[in-house]
Amino acid sequence: MFSWLGTDDRRRKDPEVFQTVSEGLKKLYKSKLLPLEEHYRFHEFHSPALEDADFDNKPMVLLVGQYSTGKTTFIRYLLEQDFPGMRIGPEPTTDSFIAVMQGDMEGIIPGNALVVDPKKPFRKLNAFGNAFLNRFVCAQLPNPVLESISVIDTPGILSGEKQRISRGYDFAAVLEWFAERVDRIILLFDAHKLDISDEFSEVIKALKNHEDKMRVVLNKADQIETQQLMRVYGALMWSLGKIVNTPEVIRVYIGSFWSHPLLIPDNRKLFEAEEQDLFRDIQSLPRNAALRKLNDLIKRARLAKVHAYIISSLKKEMPSVFGKDNRKKELVNNLAEIYGRIEREHQISPGDFPNLKRMQDQLQAQDFSKFQPLKSKLLEVVDDMLAHDIAQLMVLVRQEEIQQPIQMVKGGAFEGTLHGPFGHGYGEGAGEGIDDAEWVVARDKPMYDEIFYTLSPVDGKITGANAKKEMVRSKLPNSVLGKIWKLADIDKDGMLDDEEFALANHLIKVKLEGHELPNELPAHLLPPSKRKVAE
Repeated sequence: MFSWLGTDDRRRKDPEVFQTVSEGLKKLYKSKLLPLEEHYRFHEFHSPALEDADFDNKPMVLLVGQYSTGKTTFIRYLLEQDFPGMRIGPEPTTDSFIAVMQGDMEGIIPGNALVVDPKKPFRKLNAFGNAFLNRFVCAQLPNPVLESISVIDTPGILSGEKQRISRGYDFAAVLEWFAERVDRIILLFDAHKLDISDEFSEVIKALKNHEDKMRVVLNKADQIETQQLMRVYGALMWSLGKIVNTPEVIRVYIGSFWSHPLLIPDNRKLFEAEEQDLFRDIQSLPRNAALRKLNDLIKRARLAKVHAYIISSLKKEMPSVFGKDNRKKELVNNLAEIYGRIEREHQISPGDFPNLKRMQDQLQAQDFSKFQPLKSKLLEVVDDMLAHDIAQLMVLVRQEEIQQPIQMVKGGAFEGTLHGPFGHGYGEGAGEGIDDAEWVVARDKPMYDEIFYTLSPVDGKITGANAKKEMVRSKLPNSVLGKIWKLADIDKDGMLDDEEFALANHLIKVKLEGHELPNELPAHLLPPSKRKVAE
């Protein structure tokens, strides 16, 4: 009785259960998304089918830039080691795509051998032909950095007359293929050569829809003075603003990424801080790799759905017998109207549609009679995947993050600045005096004592109210002063003695000088009389 009730709920399967995120992504893609892609010839228009290696491979970093911007030198700087096939020079030296990956022995695998290896995520590059494969190699070597990430070096983008010389393959399309699969895209610029050539502009436009992966490095910044550097930075932001059409400002890291002495060391502190920020970003890639692959699968599924609507709409509009060629031309020319109709009918965001001009060019060579009509069941399966299975995988991503040890890129240049006196900020701010035998606050304590005794101490201590009157003179916000109070009130009695008051003033000075406050008081800042209490 009432068997019609809840029919949809029974028809919809419970979300799939997976052991790992990687296994889940592979299974969902093959069983739910791939059938939709194949039915509407998605791979001929957008991107080849994904393989197991695409889900299993390590995070990849793609380096893109004009020639002689320091791409190969940047990799050498990260690895602190030469890699097979490396060539560095002021002229366009790297004429190949080089995938720098972990291997037990140093060696080079040529492109034709690389694209038949099922363990490497490059098999679908076979479609770009021999002209590309002859310019594609994998450099393998044992290196601790490469245990966590792989790096893709690219040919220097040409400018002037050189860019008119054909490479023999679609350079922008190859970069777009890599952009879909890598975790980070780093655009390198030389502080002396900010002109963005036509080919570079075309490449950046090909990376559209991957702006979330893009970072910019302004390299060789140690070769110009501070005033010039400000102008160069401004000019770079202006140039990028004309090409990268995003409302957000793209993140630019300024520095000199090689192991030679700085030519103009005035901005050393800036370069160190920028390098640490960039290193932290790269080091986080292994930890966020599963989330990135999940995000890319969602983007692919949305595009596949839109593609299915476009192809089925074109099929529906085609006549059965006569006038097919004329109707095809008409439909291609009016593709913008079809986009608008699909957008309204299915409530799809305009940003989910493929590039109009490119889609029109691709449709010219297609036989519309071979297109398939709308098959709702295929779309329902993908909708169900997005609504339920992806949510299950999101939970699994968080579980894996909790259960597994924190994954970070280690070794090479990442190791040199982690520990010891050359770590970023060592001996500065709250770290000042870390190696001194004497308590660092004692240097200024006589000055702080004079203020302390004007605040009416009772039994050698001042109340919180009296301390506040003095501390607010710093004009720091209450949230910061409250943190300083917690750090300085070591015995937690709600009052400050002369040493604690001196410590509070020292921390105020640290903050006013632009440094961050520690979350816990470092051992070297504990007043001598309180060290036993703290222990």
